[in-house]
Amino acid sequence: MAANHGARTRRRLSTSERREQLLSVGARLFSESPYDDVWIEQVAEIAGVSRGLLYHYFPTKRDFFAAVVERESERMLRMTAAVPGVPVREQLTAGLDTYLEYVRTHAHGYRAFHRADAAGDQTVRRVYRRALAAQERQILAALAADPEFGPAFEERPEVGLAVRGWLAFITAVCLEWLRRSDLSRQQVRELCARALLGVL
Repeated sequence: MAANHGARTRRRLSTSERREQLLSVGARLFSESPYDDVWIEQVAEIAGVSRGLLYHYFPTKRDFFAAVVERESERMLRMTAAVPGVPVREQLTAGLDTYLEYVRTHAHGYRAFHRADAAGDQTVRRVYRRALAAQERQILAALAADPEFGPAFEERPEVGLAVRGWLAFITAVCLEWLRRSDLSRQQVRELCARALLGVL
Protein backbone atom coordinates (compact mmCIF):
# COMPACT_ATOMS: atom_id res chain seq x y z
CA MET A 1 0.00 0.00 0.00
CA ALA A 2 2.77 2.42 0.92
CA ALA A 3 4.62 1.54 -2.29
CA ASN A 4 1.55 2.29 -4.40
CA HIS A 5 1.05 5.59 -2.65
CA GLY A 6 4.69 6.55 -3.32
CA ALA A 7 4.35 5.62 -7.01
CA ARG A 8 1.44 8.04 -7.34
CA THR A 9 3.28 10.90 -5.64
CA ARG A 10 4.59 13.44 -8.10
CA ARG A 11 7.30 15.97 -7.37
CA ARG A 12 6.00 19.51 -7.49
CA LEU A 13 7.82 21.59 -10.06
CA SER A 14 9.25 24.97 -9.22
CA THR A 15 7.96 27.98 -11.13
CA SER A 16 10.98 27.98 -13.48
CA GLU A 17 10.80 24.18 -14.01
CA ARG A 18 7.08 24.33 -14.81
CA ARG A 19 7.60 27.21 -17.22
CA GLU A 20 10.40 25.30 -18.95
CA GLN A 21 8.19 22.20 -19.18
CA LEU A 22 5.38 24.18 -20.80
CA LEU A 23 7.74 25.85 -23.26
CA SER A 24 9.19 22.46 -24.24
CA VAL A 25 5.70 21.10 -24.93
CA GLY A 26 4.89 24.24 -26.91
CA ALA A 27 8.09 23.97 -28.95
CA ARG A 28 7.15 20.42 -29.96
CA LEU A 29 3.57 21.29 -30.90
CA PHE A 30 4.45 24.49 -32.76
CA SER A 31 7.22 22.64 -34.64
CA GLU A 32 4.74 20.03 -35.87
CA SER A 33 1.72 22.23 -36.66
CA PRO A 34 0.98 25.75 -37.88
CA TYR A 35 0.30 28.37 -35.23
CA ASP A 36 -3.48 28.37 -35.80
CA ASP A 37 -3.68 24.57 -35.38
CA VAL A 38 -2.13 24.48 -31.90
CA TRP A 39 -4.63 24.70 -29.04
CA ILE A 40 -3.80 25.76 -25.49
CA GLU A 41 -5.92 22.81 -24.28
CA GLN A 42 -3.49 20.44 -26.03
CA VAL A 43 -0.53 22.00 -24.26
CA ALA A 44 -2.22 21.77 -20.86
CA GLU A 45 -3.25 18.15 -21.42
CA ILE A 46 0.23 17.01 -22.53
CA ALA A 47 1.88 18.89 -19.66
CA GLY A 48 -0.61 17.43 -17.18
CA VAL A 49 -1.74 20.82 -15.88
CA SER A 50 -5.00 22.72 -15.86
CA ARG A 51 -5.71 25.26 -18.54
CA GLY A 52 -5.99 27.87 -15.81
CA LEU A 53 -2.44 27.15 -14.63
CA LEU A 54 -1.10 27.51 -18.17
CA TYR A 55 -2.89 30.86 -18.50
CA HIS A 56 -1.32 31.88 -15.18
CA TYR A 57 2.10 31.58 -16.86
CA PHE A 58 1.07 32.83 -20.32
CA PRO A 59 -2.09 35.00 -20.49
CA THR A 60 -2.70 34.31 -24.21
CA LYS A 61 -1.65 31.87 -26.90
CA ARG A 62 0.26 34.72 -28.55
CA ASP A 63 2.22 35.28 -25.32
CA PHE A 64 2.94 31.55 -25.15
CA PHE A 65 4.27 31.25 -28.70
CA ALA A 66 6.25 34.46 -28.32
CA ALA A 67 7.87 32.97 -25.19
CA VAL A 68 8.78 29.80 -27.12
CA VAL A 69 10.42 31.91 -29.83
CA GLU A 70 12.24 34.10 -27.28
CA ARG A 71 13.61 31.04 -25.47
CA GLU A 72 15.02 29.54 -28.66
CA SER A 73 16.50 32.88 -29.72
CA GLU A 74 18.26 33.33 -26.37
CA ARG A 75 19.66 29.80 -26.55
CA MET A 76 21.04 30.32 -30.03
CA LEU A 77 22.60 33.67 -29.18
CA ARG A 78 24.29 32.26 -26.07
CA MET A 79 25.63 29.22 -27.89
CA THR A 80 26.99 31.14 -30.86
CA ALA A 81 28.41 34.19 -29.06
CA ALA A 82 31.76 35.33 -30.48
CA VAL A 83 34.96 35.00 -28.46
CA PRO A 84 36.68 38.41 -28.32
CA GLY A 85 40.16 38.49 -29.83
CA VAL A 86 39.87 35.20 -31.73
CA PRO A 87 39.89 35.56 -35.55
CA VAL A 88 36.58 34.86 -37.28
CA ARG A 89 38.07 32.11 -39.46
CA GLU A 90 39.14 30.24 -36.33
CA GLN A 91 35.76 30.70 -34.67
CA LEU A 92 33.66 29.80 -37.68
CA THR A 93 34.14 26.02 -37.56
CA ALA A 94 33.62 25.77 -33.79
CA GLY A 95 30.67 28.17 -33.90
CA LEU A 96 28.95 26.23 -36.67
CA ASP A 97 29.60 22.94 -34.86
CA THR A 98 27.90 24.35 -31.76
CA TYR A 99 25.02 25.73 -33.83
CA LEU A 100 24.46 22.44 -35.68
CA GLU A 101 24.56 20.48 -32.44
CA TYR A 102 21.90 22.83 -31.10
CA VAL A 103 19.80 22.30 -34.24
CA ARG A 104 20.01 18.53 -33.88
CA THR A 105 19.40 18.30 -30.12
CA HIS A 106 16.69 21.01 -30.03
CA ALA A 107 15.04 20.20 -33.35
CA HIS A 108 11.50 20.96 -32.10
CA GLY A 109 12.53 24.34 -30.73
CA TYR A 110 14.48 25.21 -33.88
CA ARG A 111 11.55 24.35 -36.14
CA ALA A 112 9.11 26.21 -33.89
CA PHE A 113 11.36 29.28 -33.90
CA HIS A 114 11.43 29.41 -37.68
CA ARG A 115 7.69 28.79 -38.00
CA ALA A 116 7.11 32.09 -36.23
CA ASP A 117 7.56 34.16 -39.38
CA ALA A 118 4.66 32.30 -40.99
CA ALA A 119 2.38 32.96 -38.01
CA GLY A 120 -0.48 35.31 -38.85
CA ASP A 121 0.03 37.17 -35.58
CA GLN A 122 2.06 40.35 -36.09
CA THR A 123 3.31 40.41 -32.49
CA VAL A 124 4.80 36.93 -32.84
CA ARG A 125 6.37 37.85 -36.16
CA ARG A 126 7.94 40.94 -34.58
CA VAL A 127 9.47 38.76 -31.84
CA TYR A 128 10.91 36.46 -34.50
CA ARG A 129 12.32 39.29 -36.61
CA ARG A 130 13.83 40.94 -33.55
CA ALA A 131 15.56 37.64 -32.74
CA LEU A 132 16.96 37.36 -36.27
CA ALA A 133 18.18 40.95 -36.10
CA ALA A 134 20.01 40.12 -32.86
CA GLN A 135 21.74 37.19 -34.58
CA GLU A 136 22.70 39.43 -37.46
CA ARG A 137 24.13 42.10 -35.13
CA GLN A 138 26.13 39.47 -33.26
CA ILE A 139 27.75 38.23 -36.47
CA LEU A 140 28.39 41.73 -37.82
CA ALA A 141 30.02 42.80 -34.55
CA ALA A 142 32.39 39.82 -34.70
CA LEU A 143 33.25 40.58 -38.33
CA ALA A 144 33.76 44.29 -37.66
CA ALA A 145 36.23 43.51 -34.85
CA ASP A 146 38.16 41.01 -36.96
CA PRO A 147 41.52 42.17 -38.44
CA GLU A 148 40.85 40.38 -41.73
CA PHE A 149 37.19 41.21 -42.33
CA GLY A 150 36.82 44.44 -40.37
CA PRO A 151 38.28 46.75 -43.09
CA ALA A 152 35.69 45.48 -45.59
CA PHE A 153 32.91 47.20 -43.64
CA GLU A 154 34.14 50.64 -44.67
CA GLU A 155 34.47 49.67 -48.34
CA ARG A 156 31.49 47.32 -48.72
CA PRO A 157 28.19 48.50 -47.26
CA GLU A 158 26.51 45.37 -48.67
CA VAL A 159 28.16 43.14 -46.01
CA GLY A 160 25.11 43.51 -43.75
CA LEU A 161 22.83 42.33 -46.53
CA ALA A 162 25.21 39.43 -47.26
CA VAL A 163 25.10 38.30 -43.62
CA ARG A 164 21.30 38.49 -43.60
CA GLY A 165 21.24 36.35 -46.74
CA TRP A 166 23.65 33.87 -45.16
CA LEU A 167 21.39 33.50 -42.12
CA ALA A 168 18.48 32.70 -44.44
CA PHE A 169 20.71 30.20 -46.27
CA ILE A 170 21.78 28.30 -43.15
CA THR A 171 18.19 28.25 -41.88
CA ALA A 172 17.02 26.62 -45.12
CA VAL A 173 19.94 24.17 -45.06
CA CYS A 174 19.35 23.20 -41.42
CA LEU A 175 15.60 22.71 -41.82
CA GLU A 176 16.23 20.48 -44.82
CA TRP A 177 18.96 18.62 -42.92
CA LEU A 178 16.46 17.88 -40.13
CA ARG A 179 13.98 16.56 -42.70
CA ARG A 180 16.47 14.18 -44.33
CA SER A 181 19.78 13.60 -42.60
CA ASP A 182 21.75 12.13 -45.52
CA LEU A 183 24.57 14.62 -44.91
CA SER A 184 26.85 14.45 -41.90
CA ARG A 185 27.18 17.39 -39.53
CA GLN A 186 30.70 17.95 -40.87
CA GLN A 187 29.41 18.18 -44.45
CA VAL A 188 26.70 20.66 -43.45
CA ARG A 189 29.24 22.67 -41.44
CA GLU A 190 31.63 22.89 -44.40
CA LEU A 191 28.80 23.92 -46.72
CA CYS A 192 27.72 26.73 -44.38
CA ALA A 193 31.29 27.90 -43.73
CA ARG A 194 32.12 28.06 -47.44
CA ALA A 195 28.93 30.01 -48.07
CA LEU A 196 29.80 32.71 -45.52
CA LEU A 197 33.44 33.03 -46.59
CA GLY A 198 32.31 33.11 -50.21
CA VAL A 199 29.98 36.08 -49.75
CA LEU A 200 32.60 37.92 -47.71
